[in-house]
Amino acid sequence: MKESQGMFEDSVVYVTTQGSQVRIDGGQVVIYDVEGDDGELGSFPVEKLDTINVFGGVNFSTPFVATANEHGIVLNYFTQNGKYRGSFVPERNTIAEVRRAQYALDDRDELAIAKAMIAAKVRNARTLLSRKGVRGTTVLKDLGERVSTASNKDDLRGIEGEAAERYFGRLDETLVDDWTFETRSKRPPEDHINSLLSLTYVMMKNEVLSALRCYNLDPFLGVLHADRHGRPSLALDLQEEFRPLFCDAFVTRLINRGTITHDQFGNDNRLTDDGFQAYLDKFDGYMGEELTHPHFEYRVSRRKAIRQQVILLRKAITGELDDYHALEVSR
Repeated sequence: MKESQGMFEDSVVYVTTQGSQVRIDGGQVVIYDVEGDDGELGSFPVEKLDTINVFGGVNFSTPFVATANEHGIVLNYFTQNGKYRGSFVPERNTIAEVRRAQYALDDRDELAIAKAMIAAKVRNARTLLSRKGVRGTTVLKDLGERVSTASNKDDLRGIEGEAAERYFGRLDETLVDDWTFETRSKRPPEDHINSLLSLTYVMMKNEVLSALRCYNLDPFLGVLHADRHGRPSLALDLQEEFRPLFCDAFVTRLINRGTITHDQFGNDNRLTDDGFQAYLDKFDGYMGEELTHPHFEYRVSRRKAIRQQVILLRKAITGELDDYHALEVSR
């Protein structure tokens, strides 16, 4: 099976071959090329999977959907170029006791968790800039220290917004000469690097969404992002601490190593099909790379680190931990 057609790392599979079908066959999840000549693209044991991400024209057989529901496999749907469209969430991924504790959080508890997340984000932003040789980030240090003094969510949002502006103002210094970052733009991305950042934030949000669902937290009830219909606010909250060292670091790596070039983008600043396949291949490998988790002090993959953060978050929500320990890397 070609890696760009269906990739397997830990418990997550990406299916990008247009016209393929996801089936169940004797305890194996099988990806089959229905319209082409390749036949079986890959197979994976049901008990090892918890997430399948499909892009574009990929279908599921009815027996597979029933099996996914029984075994707790989340199905995430994207357009062919990576825009998130929705998910199928199995019945077993809803434990009432955890949800009750989450819904019972008061403003003080939510603010404490949110402050930990934003403090980690600011610290991780400084760490990324330092690793890239960018000096003079005292203003970010000061903003990180101000997080602890925020008395409400609006204050915290203001500090986070100023920190993000200061950080993005220095991001250009981390890039090779033929790439320039001027300002963050989203809808639509105004240049190639903003396109890569937006795509990577979507991919990371999906990783966080999957982890939250695996551990029975409601991704739509946040602690900092405002509630809005269809917005996975808690996933966006938790993603904050991963943005600099997981997302932005990945994008700068793709650029600085020449893995992704300007030639791999179309007129709309989106990756071409070949560029997107190369991106997915590198992203999945990147999520499998290991780091030393700052709280547990042993090595885990990035994907596992996200899931450990969800466990820590759940323990803080249910009262098993007094505080939430965000993923904060100091060097």
